Amino acid sequence: MVDLSVSIGRGAKQELRLQNPVMTASGTFSNGLEFARRFDLDALGALVSKGTTLRPRKGNPTQRTVETAAGMINSIGFQNIGVGALIREVAPTWARWGVPVLVNIMGDTVEEFGQLAERLDGVPGVAGLEVNISCPNVEVGGMEFGQDPATAARVVRLVRRCTGLPFTVKMTPSLSDMRPIAQAVQDAGADAITIMNTIPAMAIDIERRRPVIGNVFGGLSGPAIKPVAMRHVYLVSAVTDLPIFAAGGVTTATDALEFIMAGASAVQVGTATFRDPATPWTVLEGMRAWCDEHGVKSLGEIVGAARRMD
Repeated sequence: MVDLSVSIGRGAKQELRLQNPVMTASGTFSNGLEFARRFDLDALGALVSKGTTLRPRKGNPTQRTVETAAGMINSIGFQNIGVGALIREVAPTWARWGVPVLVNIMGDTVEEFGQLAERLDGVPGVAGLEVNISCPNVEVGGMEFGQDPATAARVVRLVRRCTGLPFTVKMTPSLSDMRPIAQAVQDAGADAITIMNTIPAMAIDIERRRPVIGNVFGGLSGPAIKPVAMRHVYLVSAVTDLPIFAAGGVTTATDALEFIMAGASAVQVGTATFRDPATPWTVLEGMRAWCDEHGVKSLGEIVGAARRMD
């Protein structure tokens, strides 16, 4: 039997061990409550919650999604119930599950990230955090936290001070080279890196002669962004010792294995679940079958295998 386990936070106050490398991606699986009625969530490595903010948000105007030739564009606008309601109404259910849940957190300021981390620290059902530095920093005119190494490091240092939970940092795709940011968040105390968020995009309705998305722009996800995400994983894996969680176009076991060989330790399945909610389990089954067929005994044997030619 192949050992597919992954650990993050080694040497930290708390270590998180995933039984396998298949996770759900933030924003595509809600908070998992609806899926729990039909699927065995405990079979997965981890779940990542909807993006969570200090206060509830209503989100962006409709239309919020549009299908593209190789994926979709969404502009949900961080609609969520707020961290207080999450702790009261959702976390108690997570605490009864065997699968670890990482809460994706987003702040408008550096200080809000710290407040979110502090409120979630020690909450039963919360196994870790995903710190989303792709959101705009209102203190500097909307530039994303993850576009500047110093700002990204400030966020990570504060989160590290405010929680003993292991956490991953979700990178922005608004960069040609993520390596300086990855090195900054590693030095500041992150336990893992998630690569990557959706790519800014738009679509036009030629009959209305208007943008399709109510908020004009949205985030492109799905198979279209997989080659871009894979390049970033490959580059970042050369400059960091942290586990990398690859997100972007994982639809099949082959996609997942490509990301692993590029340097990722785990993958997040997102947009594919809109087409087939069972995709995470199909990907996991396919990875196990491939490893058995090729005599792979542990995931570590193939992590970064494509880099070994360098």
